[in-house]
Amino acid sequence: MQLSLLLLVLPLLLPPGPLPVPGMEDPDFPHPGESSQPPPWACPWRCSCPQADVVDCAGLDLHVFPDNITREARYLSLQNNRLRELPYNELSRLSGLRTLNLHNNLISSEGLPDEAFESLGQLQHLYVAHNQLSAAPQFLPRSLRVADLAANQVTEIFPLTFGEKPALRSVYLHNNQLGNAGLPPDAFRGSEAIATLSLSSNRFRYLPPSLPTSLERLHLQNNLISKVPRGALSRQTHLRELYLQHNQLTDSGLDATTFSKLRSLEYLDLSHNQLATVPTGLPKALSILHLGRNRIRQVEAARLRGARGLRYLLLQHNELGATGLPAKALRPLRALHTLHLYGNRLERVPPGLPRSLGALLMPHNHVAALGARDLASVPGLAELNLAYNRLTSARLHHRAFHRLRTLRCLDLAGNQLTRVPAGLPGSLRALRLQRNQLRALEPESLAGLGQLQELSLAHNQLRIGDIGPGTWHELQALQMLDLGHNELSFVPPDLPEALEELHLQGNRIGHVGPEAFLSTPHLRAVILRANRLHMTSIAAEAFLGLPHLRVVDTADNPEQVLVRLPPTTPRRPRAGGS
Repeated sequence: MQLSLLLLVLPLLLPPGPLPVPGMEDPDFPHPGESSQPPPWACPWRCSCPQADVVDCAGLDLHVFPDNITREARYLSLQNNRLRELPYNELSRLSGLRTLNLHNNLISSEGLPDEAFESLGQLQHLYVAHNQLSAAPQFLPRSLRVADLAANQVTEIFPLTFGEKPALRSVYLHNNQLGNAGLPPDAFRGSEAIATLSLSSNRFRYLPPSLPTSLERLHLQNNLISKVPRGALSRQTHLRELYLQHNQLTDSGLDATTFSKLRSLEYLDLSHNQLATVPTGLPKALSILHLGRNRIRQVEAARLRGARGLRYLLLQHNELGATGLPAKALRPLRALHTLHLYGNRLERVPPGLPRSLGALLMPHNHVAALGARDLASVPGLAELNLAYNRLTSARLHHRAFHRLRTLRCLDLAGNQLTRVPAGLPGSLRALRLQRNQLRALEPESLAGLGQLQELSLAHNQLRIGDIGPGTWHELQALQMLDLGHNELSFVPPDLPEALEELHLQGNRIGHVGPEAFLSTPHLRAVILRANRLHMTSIAAEAFLGLPHLRVVDTADNPEQVLVRLPPTTPRRPRAGGS
């Protein structure tokens, strides 16, 4: 997976409002097992009390709230037990508590009386995630900073659950059953420091109004939202991240003012909705706009004009056809670095791309030709992915890549190429040509690629006779070569000296001679599985002189092949080999 794609997708793979690790907000919170000596102060049976103000009773399968908890306790952990209720008389003694961790128990709303927290006037961190609450506590202490009620069955929040909490910074309510009726308009009144609010995976049908003006991160993904009411986000001027993916938003559910007041917004995720056009009124500070998995058929320049600072635009899996990205549609985006167009119906590289573009990702489209000037406007491109299109060698111009002097990764896998493209830039580090129809490799096609480190030629139609003498000569930096699933009858000779990983699986190799790896002393892995090797097919001297060799995979051959590695090499067995 390409680095830029990983950087983009990665935020999307993180939990919507991750459950905080209990105690992490306070660096002094201890962990079980820190002290092996019995404490000189009283401690509940089986619990750990490494300090006078710390009581850790986590993971003890407790069914009853422990007694004998010192009044001096500031940190109490009861997570991962079987508690069903909190006795008021026990809690009321612990007026100095700052952290109470009840994560992953069986506590219901009936087992959590309204007055349970009224004596905990210093409580700052409360973790009640993964319990069985059907309603939030009606009252929580004014001192609270972090409240985690995620993964319960909460359907109702009360005005003083999170209201009137001037120090409250983070509220986690994801994975509950909250709807708009269960969140009162004054739910956060008097709590003007909340920066993170997670309401994802609930049952909201429209974006809740009266959200805290202090918000910096708002998670509302995985709901039933079809509309953002006018003005609902007009006062959230500090908001930097807004997650609305996996909802039911349509164009009529948004208007020109929906996002226009969010002057600090940097990340907006609207993927997996039902939008037919790019929203209007995008703020200038926006850096990442995720519109994947919608129904967008055309991108208009006018709708992007406000988002001049946009660096990442994701439009994968939409309905962009031949005219979906007209000339200059993206011209306003002068800072654009990555354009992701995976899985549309584009028939050519979009014209007039921003000169700043560093990564163009267009796999699984209908691109059948690449002309001499199709990429002329993006000379700084570092990554180009045109995998699984309809490119043929006859319609790939020999100067198509001529201007891309900083290109590092070129992916042309899954096309219909019969030869390696000409004029490849010398800056390439990775070249992927697997699953084409290559029938020949000549020295001229790989000339000048002295910085290439990764070359994939798997799933083609190459035979030993198709690889011309000196083909590998200039690939002095090549570390990974994949020739798997071709028609090779033996290991190609004169492979690059720097090679560390050689894939030859799925060929027709029936013999490995003593000279097979003489030119590759740095090999660490050789994959020979699924060939035609027998017990006597590999010369005893074949792997001598390879001190770095760690893996030889010979599985799935007609006979089990035993490979004797050099005695100085640590052995790491693999199925069917060593």
